Amino acid sequence: MAADAHRAENRKLLIRLALAAVGMFGFGFALVPFYKTICEVAGLNRLVDKQDAPKNSQVDLSRTVTLEFDANTHAMPWRFRPLKNAVEVHPGQLVRVDYELENATDKPIVGQAIPSYGPQIAAQYLKKLDCFCFSQQKLAGGEKKVLPVVFVIDPALPADVRTVTLSYTFFEVEGAKAAATAAGTRG
Repeated sequence: MAADAHRAENRKLLIRLALAAVGMFGFGFALVPFYKTICEVAGLNRLVDKQDAPKNSQVDLSRTVTLEFDANTHAMPWRFRPLKNAVEVHPGQLVRVDYELENATDKPIVGQAIPSYGPQIAAQYLKKLDCFCFSQQKLAGGEKKVLPVVFVIDPALPADVRTVTLSYTFFEVEGAKAAATAAGTRG
């Protein structure tokens, strides 16, 4: 008899626990629309409404600046050129420009690009986010790469500056050449 009473109590407990689990599961599902309604009423979590997304107020749509691109190598057997010679942009607009770089020899060469700007005052208003000039570029013999430059022209650029020229010159990194030659003779 005691065993039957014990089984009955266990069965009641199992039913209560199962009902509690089902109730919690249902409550979890009910929270989603409840939360959404509370957020709409309170004006919270506005990310749900994409049409209310803020616009980029940093872009100056009242003017355009012509960006011209130039590419040079200094005594290097590389072919280097911008894929676009010029673009029209608004100050504050994010810009990406690609350059093509090719090693015309059969030997690996390491180079470093040095930027220059025209007019010179433009240098302080051209903010680079990503640039191949940040690091040395190593190209194997005959290798070709497309290298990006991502930047923004600061809207504080003086209004009389309507054209900016961004020029890069690649120089061979002599120390890297010596290190590569030394590594090749050791192997």
